[in-house]
Amino acid sequence: MSTFIHNIATAVPPQSYAQTFLRDQMKEYLGDREITQRIIHRIYSKSGIKKRHTVIRDFEANGDARLFFQPDGSLSMPSTGTRNQIYTEVAKSLFVETARKTIAQNPRIDKTDITHIITVSCTGFFAPEPGFEIINQLGLEATTDRYHIGFMGCFAAFPAMRMARSFCASQPNATVLVVCLELCTLHLQDSTIPDHLISASVFADGAAGMIISSHPPTGSALRFDEFSTSIAHKTEQEMTWTIGDTGFEMMLSSYVPEIIQSNLASALQPLFSQYDCQPGAIEHWAVHPGGRAILDKIEQNFELSTNQLAASRTVLANYGNMSSATILFVLDELMQQPQENPHASILAMAFGPGLTIESALLTKTNA
Repeated sequence: MSTFIHNIATAVPPQSYAQTFLRDQMKEYLGDREITQRIIHRIYSKSGIKKRHTVIRDFEANGDARLFFQPDGSLSMPSTGTRNQIYTEVAKSLFVETARKTIAQNPRIDKTDITHIITVSCTGFFAPEPGFEIINQLGLEATTDRYHIGFMGCFAAFPAMRMARSFCASQPNATVLVVCLELCTLHLQDSTIPDHLISASVFADGAAGMIISSHPPTGSALRFDEFSTSIAHKTEQEMTWTIGDTGFEMMLSSYVPEIIQSNLASALQPLFSQYDCQPGAIEHWAVHPGGRAILDKIEQNFELSTNQLAASRTVLANYGNMSSATILFVLDELMQQPQENPHASILAMAFGPGLTIESALLTKTNA
Protein backbone atom coordinates (compact mmCIF):
# COMPACT_ATOMS: atom_id res chain seq x y z
CA MET A 1 0.00 0.00 0.00
CA SER A 2 1.43 3.38 -1.03
CA THR A 3 1.61 6.34 1.34
CA PHE A 4 1.40 9.95 0.20
CA ILE A 5 2.09 13.50 1.29
CA HIS A 6 -1.23 15.02 0.24
CA ASN A 7 -0.43 18.66 0.94
CA ILE A 8 2.09 20.93 2.65
CA ALA A 9 1.44 24.29 4.30
CA THR A 10 4.14 26.74 5.39
CA ALA A 11 4.19 29.63 7.86
CA VAL A 12 6.77 32.19 8.93
CA PRO A 13 6.94 35.04 11.47
CA PRO A 14 5.69 38.32 9.96
CA GLN A 15 8.97 40.20 10.29
CA SER A 16 11.78 39.57 7.84
CA TYR A 17 15.03 41.32 7.02
CA ALA A 18 17.21 41.51 3.96
CA GLN A 19 20.46 39.59 4.30
CA THR A 20 22.40 42.74 3.46
CA PHE A 21 20.72 44.55 6.38
CA LEU A 22 21.55 41.72 8.78
CA ARG A 23 25.11 41.66 7.47
CA ASP A 24 25.57 45.34 8.26
CA GLN A 25 24.02 44.98 11.72
CA MET A 26 26.35 42.10 12.58
CA LYS A 27 29.32 44.11 11.36
CA GLU A 28 28.26 46.97 13.62
CA TYR A 29 27.61 44.88 16.73
CA LEU A 30 30.34 42.23 16.40
CA GLY A 31 32.93 43.73 14.09
CA ASP A 32 35.14 45.62 16.52
CA ARG A 33 38.14 44.54 14.42
CA GLU A 34 38.53 45.14 10.70
CA ILE A 35 39.35 41.51 10.01
CA THR A 36 36.10 40.46 11.72
CA GLN A 37 34.13 42.92 9.62
CA ARG A 38 35.69 41.52 6.47
CA ILE A 39 34.87 37.94 7.50
CA ILE A 40 31.24 38.85 8.30
CA HIS A 41 30.86 40.73 5.04
CA ARG A 42 32.15 37.82 2.99
CA ILE A 43 30.13 35.14 4.81
CA TYR A 44 26.84 37.02 4.46
CA SER A 45 27.46 38.21 0.91
CA LYS A 46 28.30 34.69 -0.30
CA SER A 47 25.43 32.95 1.55
CA GLY A 48 22.97 32.76 -1.35
CA ILE A 49 20.32 34.25 0.96
CA LYS A 50 18.28 37.34 0.12
CA LYS A 51 16.11 37.55 3.24
CA ARG A 52 15.22 35.66 6.41
CA HIS A 53 12.25 35.64 8.78
CA THR A 54 12.73 35.93 12.53
CA VAL A 55 10.78 36.31 15.77
CA ILE A 56 13.39 38.84 16.93
CA ARG A 57 11.86 42.31 16.65
CA ASP A 58 14.77 44.38 17.93
CA PHE A 59 15.00 46.53 14.81
CA GLU A 60 11.31 47.45 15.06
CA ALA A 61 11.20 47.91 18.83
CA ASN A 62 10.31 51.65 18.69
CA GLY A 63 11.42 52.22 22.25
CA ASP A 64 10.37 48.83 23.60
CA ALA A 65 12.89 46.55 25.29
CA ARG A 66 15.19 44.74 22.90
CA LEU A 67 16.34 41.14 23.22
CA PHE A 68 19.80 41.27 21.61
CA PHE A 69 20.64 44.43 19.68
CA GLN A 70 20.64 47.35 22.13
CA PRO A 71 20.34 51.00 21.01
CA ASP A 72 23.71 51.86 22.57
CA GLY A 73 25.48 49.44 20.23
CA SER A 74 25.92 46.64 22.76
CA LEU A 75 24.85 43.05 22.21
CA SER A 76 22.91 41.42 25.06
CA MET A 77 23.03 37.70 25.73
CA PRO A 78 19.77 36.66 27.43
CA SER A 79 19.70 33.45 29.44
CA THR A 80 18.55 30.12 28.06
CA GLY A 81 15.47 30.43 30.26
CA THR A 82 14.55 33.80 28.76
CA ARG A 83 15.01 32.53 25.23
CA ASN A 84 12.98 29.40 25.91
CA GLN A 85 10.19 31.50 27.42
CA ILE A 86 9.94 33.46 24.16
CA TYR A 87 10.11 30.20 22.20
CA THR A 88 7.22 28.79 24.23
CA GLU A 89 5.03 31.87 23.73
CA VAL A 90 5.63 32.11 19.98
CA ALA A 91 5.87 28.40 19.17
CA LYS A 92 2.56 27.50 20.80
CA SER A 93 0.64 29.88 18.55
CA LEU A 94 2.71 29.13 15.43
CA PHE A 95 2.34 25.35 15.87
CA VAL A 96 -1.43 25.80 16.07
CA GLU A 97 -1.53 28.28 13.16
CA THR A 98 0.47 25.92 10.96
CA ALA A 99 -1.65 22.90 11.90
CA ARG A 100 -4.87 24.82 11.22
CA LYS A 101 -3.55 26.02 7.86
CA THR A 102 -2.41 22.53 6.86
CA ILE A 103 -5.81 21.00 7.57
CA ALA A 104 -7.70 23.89 5.94
CA GLN A 105 -5.72 23.55 2.70
CA ASN A 106 -6.85 19.94 2.28
CA PRO A 107 -10.54 19.91 1.26
CA ARG A 108 -10.70 16.11 1.50
CA ILE A 109 -10.22 15.92 5.24
CA ASP A 110 -11.86 17.27 8.35
CA LYS A 111 -10.02 17.81 11.61
CA THR A 112 -11.91 14.80 12.98
CA ASP A 113 -10.09 12.62 10.44
CA ILE A 114 -6.69 13.22 12.08
CA THR A 115 -5.60 10.06 13.88
CA HIS A 116 -1.97 10.92 14.67
CA ILE A 117 -0.01 14.13 15.30
CA ILE A 118 3.79 14.26 15.01
CA THR A 119 5.47 17.50 16.02
CA VAL A 120 9.13 18.31 15.40
CA SER A 121 11.41 20.96 16.91
CA CYS A 122 14.95 21.34 18.24
CA THR A 123 15.01 25.04 19.16
CA GLY A 124 12.99 24.97 22.39
CA PHE A 125 11.00 22.85 24.80
CA PHE A 126 7.72 23.01 26.67
CA ALA A 127 5.31 20.51 28.20
CA PRO A 128 2.65 19.51 27.58
CA GLU A 129 4.26 19.27 24.13
CA PRO A 130 3.00 20.97 20.93
CA GLY A 131 0.64 18.14 19.93
CA PHE A 132 -1.34 18.73 23.13
CA GLU A 133 -1.66 22.41 22.22
CA ILE A 134 -2.84 21.57 18.70
CA ILE A 135 -5.48 19.16 19.99
CA ASN A 136 -6.81 21.67 22.51
CA GLN A 137 -6.83 24.72 20.24
CA LEU A 138 -8.26 22.97 17.17
CA GLY A 139 -10.73 20.84 19.09
CA LEU A 140 -9.35 17.50 17.90
CA GLU A 141 -10.26 14.23 19.56
CA ALA A 142 -8.50 13.81 22.91
CA THR A 143 -7.73 10.22 21.86
CA THR A 144 -5.58 11.41 18.93
CA ASP A 145 -2.15 9.76 19.13
CA ARG A 146 0.59 12.33 19.48
CA TYR A 147 4.38 12.16 19.32
CA HIS A 148 7.18 14.71 19.52
CA ILE A 149 10.60 14.49 17.85
CA GLY A 150 13.06 16.81 19.55
CA PHE A 151 16.67 17.89 19.22
CA MET A 152 17.50 15.91 16.08
CA GLY A 153 18.26 19.03 14.05
CA CYS A 154 17.86 19.75 10.36
CA PHE A 155 17.12 16.17 9.27
CA ALA A 156 14.29 15.56 11.77
CA ALA A 157 11.48 15.80 9.19
CA PHE A 158 12.69 12.49 7.74
CA PRO A 159 12.19 10.41 10.91
CA ALA A 160 8.77 12.09 11.17
CA MET A 161 7.90 11.02 7.62
CA ARG A 162 9.11 7.46 8.22
CA MET A 163 7.07 7.31 11.42
CA ALA A 164 3.98 8.57 9.59
CA ARG A 165 4.44 5.99 6.85
CA SER A 166 4.69 3.23 9.45
CA PHE A 167 1.46 4.35 11.08
CA CYS A 168 -0.28 4.33 7.70
CA ALA A 169 1.09 0.88 6.87
CA SER A 170 -0.23 -0.61 10.09
CA GLN A 171 -3.50 1.35 10.12
CA PRO A 172 -4.81 1.85 6.57
CA ASN A 173 -7.30 4.52 7.68
CA ALA A 174 -4.68 6.60 9.49
CA THR A 175 -4.39 10.29 8.66
CA VAL A 176 -1.23 11.82 10.10
CA LEU A 177 -0.59 15.52 10.70
CA VAL A 178 3.11 16.43 10.89
CA VAL A 179 4.23 19.91 11.96
CA CYS A 180 7.88 21.01 12.01
CA LEU A 181 8.69 24.34 13.70
CA GLU A 182 12.00 26.01 14.43
CA LEU A 183 12.87 29.40 15.93
CA CYS A 184 16.60 29.24 15.30
CA THR A 185 17.31 32.97 15.57
CA LEU A 186 16.54 32.93 19.31
CA HIS A 187 19.93 31.30 19.80
CA LEU A 188 22.18 34.06 18.47
CA GLN A 189 25.59 33.98 20.16
CA ASP A 190 28.05 36.80 20.91
CA SER A 191 30.95 35.12 19.16
CA THR A 192 33.34 35.96 16.36
CA ILE A 193 34.48 32.37 15.87
CA PRO A 194 34.05 31.78 12.11
CA ASP A 195 31.96 28.61 12.61
CA HIS A 196 29.58 30.58 14.87
CA LEU A 197 29.42 33.42 12.35
CA ILE A 198 28.48 30.94 9.61
CA SER A 199 25.63 29.64 11.79
CA ALA A 200 24.37 33.15 12.48
CA SER A 201 24.42 33.98 8.77
CA VAL A 202 22.11 31.16 7.61
CA PHE A 203 19.61 30.24 10.32
CA ALA A 204 16.07 31.58 10.30
CA ASP A 205 12.60 30.89 11.71
CA GLY A 206 9.67 29.07 10.13
CA ALA A 207 7.21 26.20 10.30
CA ALA A 208 5.61 23.74 7.92
CA GLY A 209 2.94 21.07 8.15
CA MET A 210 1.85 18.15 6.00
CA ILE A 211 -0.95 15.61 5.79
CA ILE A 212 0.20 12.02 5.22
CA SER A 213 -2.07 9.05 4.55
CA SER A 214 -2.54 5.99 2.33
CA HIS A 215 -5.81 7.34 0.89
CA PRO A 216 -5.65 7.72 -2.92
CA PRO A 217 -4.79 11.35 -3.77
CA THR A 218 -7.15 13.49 -5.83
CA GLY A 219 -4.59 16.07 -6.96
CA SER A 220 -0.88 16.70 -6.78
CA ALA A 221 0.78 14.51 -4.15
CA LEU A 222 4.15 13.01 -3.24
CA ARG A 223 4.36 9.22 -2.93
CA PHE A 224 6.94 7.73 -0.60
CA ASP A 225 9.07 5.14 -2.39
CA GLU A 226 12.04 4.48 -0.11
CA PHE A 227 14.06 5.98 2.75
CA SER A 228 17.71 5.70 3.68
CA THR A 229 19.82 6.94 6.59
CA SER A 230 23.58 7.10 6.92
CA ILE A 231 26.19 8.42 9.35
CA ALA A 232 29.52 9.94 8.35
CA HIS A 233 31.62 8.38 11.10
CA LYS A 234 34.14 10.36 13.17
CA THR A 235 32.54 13.66 12.15
CA GLU A 236 30.19 14.22 15.08
CA GLN A 237 32.11 17.30 16.24
CA GLU A 238 31.68 19.06 12.90
CA MET A 239 27.99 19.79 13.55
CA THR A 240 26.77 19.97 17.13
CA TRP A 241 23.79 21.48 18.96
CA THR A 242 24.23 21.84 22.72
CA ILE A 243 22.40 23.66 25.52
CA GLY A 244 24.44 26.46 27.05
CA ASP A 245 23.75 29.11 29.67
CA THR A 246 22.98 31.67 26.96
CA GLY A 247 20.85 29.64 24.58
CA PHE A 248 21.54 26.61 22.42
CA GLU A 249 24.97 26.67 20.83
CA MET A 250 25.25 25.53 17.21
CA MET A 251 28.64 24.55 15.90
CA LEU A 252 28.53 24.38 12.11
CA SER A 253 31.99 23.63 10.80
CA SER A 254 33.12 25.08 7.48
CA TYR A 255 34.18 21.49 6.61
CA VAL A 256 30.55 20.26 6.53
CA PRO A 257 30.07 20.71 2.74
CA GLU A 258 33.20 18.65 2.02
CA ILE A 259 32.14 15.93 4.51
CA ILE A 260 28.71 15.69 2.91
CA GLN A 261 30.20 15.57 -0.57
CA SER A 262 32.61 12.76 0.31
CA ASN A 263 29.89 10.63 1.98
CA LEU A 264 26.97 11.18 -0.38
CA ALA A 265 27.71 8.37 -2.81
CA SER A 266 27.68 5.69 -0.11
CA ALA A 267 24.70 7.27 1.67
CA LEU A 268 22.54 7.28 -1.46
CA GLN A 269 23.61 3.94 -2.91
CA PRO A 270 20.90 1.94 -1.09
CA LEU A 271 18.22 4.09 -2.72
CA PHE A 272 19.69 3.80 -6.19
CA SER A 273 20.22 0.04 -5.81
CA GLN A 274 16.69 -0.54 -4.54
CA TYR A 275 15.15 1.20 -7.54
CA ASP A 276 17.85 0.38 -10.08
CA CYS A 277 18.28 4.00 -11.08
CA GLN A 278 21.14 6.45 -11.48
CA PRO A 279 21.51 10.01 -10.15
CA GLY A 280 21.03 11.42 -13.64
CA ALA A 281 17.56 9.87 -13.81
CA ILE A 282 16.30 11.90 -10.82
CA GLU A 283 14.34 14.89 -12.11
CA HIS A 284 14.39 16.99 -8.95
CA TRP A 285 16.81 17.07 -6.04
CA ALA A 286 15.03 18.41 -2.95
CA VAL A 287 18.15 19.09 -0.90
CA HIS A 288 17.99 20.74 2.51
CA PRO A 289 19.66 24.10 1.83
CA GLY A 290 21.83 24.16 4.92
CA GLY A 291 24.04 26.64 3.09
CA ARG A 292 24.98 27.59 -0.44
CA ALA A 293 28.26 25.66 -0.30
CA ILE A 294 26.36 22.42 0.42
CA LEU A 295 24.17 22.91 -2.66
CA ASP A 296 27.20 23.81 -4.77
CA LYS A 297 29.07 20.66 -3.72
CA ILE A 298 26.11 18.39 -4.48
CA GLU A 299 25.54 20.05 -7.85
CA GLN A 300 29.19 19.56 -8.78
CA ASN A 301 29.43 16.04 -7.41
CA PHE A 302 26.47 14.70 -9.38
CA GLU A 303 26.77 17.06 -12.37
CA LEU A 304 23.25 18.37 -11.83
CA SER A 305 21.56 20.98 -13.98
CA THR A 306 20.48 24.32 -12.55
CA ASN A 307 16.84 23.26 -12.73
CA GLN A 308 17.36 20.07 -10.70
CA LEU A 309 18.32 22.09 -7.61
CA ALA A 310 16.21 25.17 -8.34
CA ALA A 311 13.67 24.57 -5.55
CA SER A 312 16.39 24.29 -2.89
CA ARG A 313 18.12 27.45 -4.05
CA THR A 314 14.81 29.35 -4.14
CA VAL A 315 14.01 28.39 -0.56
CA LEU A 316 17.54 29.25 0.60
CA ALA A 317 17.29 32.68 -1.04
CA ASN A 318 13.87 33.55 0.36
CA TYR A 319 13.95 31.89 3.79
CA GLY A 320 17.45 30.75 4.76
CA ASN A 321 17.94 27.62 6.87
CA MET A 322 14.94 26.92 9.14
CA SER A 323 16.37 23.61 10.37
CA SER A 324 13.84 20.74 10.26
CA ALA A 325 11.08 22.79 8.55
CA THR A 326 13.23 23.74 5.56
CA ILE A 327 12.94 20.52 3.55
CA LEU A 328 9.14 20.84 3.67
CA PHE A 329 9.42 24.31 2.13
CA VAL A 330 11.47 22.74 -0.68
CA LEU A 331 8.99 19.91 -1.21
CA ASP A 332 6.11 22.40 -1.19
CA GLU A 333 7.91 24.42 -3.86
CA LEU A 334 8.09 21.29 -6.03
CA MET A 335 4.46 20.35 -5.36
CA GLN A 336 3.29 23.78 -6.53
CA GLN A 337 5.25 23.68 -9.79
CA PRO A 338 3.47 22.57 -12.97
CA GLN A 339 4.90 19.22 -14.01
CA GLU A 340 5.07 17.88 -17.53
CA ASN A 341 5.98 14.41 -16.33
CA PRO A 342 2.98 13.01 -14.36
CA HIS A 343 5.34 10.77 -12.36
CA ALA A 344 8.38 12.95 -11.72
CA SER A 345 11.05 11.49 -9.45
CA ILE A 346 12.33 13.46 -6.46
CA LEU A 347 15.36 12.74 -4.29
CA ALA A 348 14.98 14.50 -0.94
CA MET A 349 17.79 14.74 1.58
CA ALA A 350 18.82 16.60 4.72
CA PHE A 351 21.81 16.67 7.02
CA GLY A 352 22.27 17.16 10.74
CA PRO A 353 24.28 16.37 13.86
CA GLY A 354 26.06 13.09 13.75
CA LEU A 355 26.93 13.91 10.91
CA THR A 356 23.72 12.26 9.72
CA ILE A 357 22.52 12.10 6.11
CA GLU A 358 18.83 11.30 5.65
CA SER A 359 17.36 10.74 2.20
CA ALA A 360 14.19 9.58 0.49
CA LEU A 361 12.98 8.79 -2.99
CA LEU A 362 9.55 10.19 -3.79
CA THR A 363 7.37 10.36 -6.87
CA LYS A 364 5.21 13.34 -7.68
CA THR A 365 1.80 12.14 -8.78
CA ASN A 366 -1.09 14.01 -10.37
CA ALA A 367 -4.38 12.18 -9.95
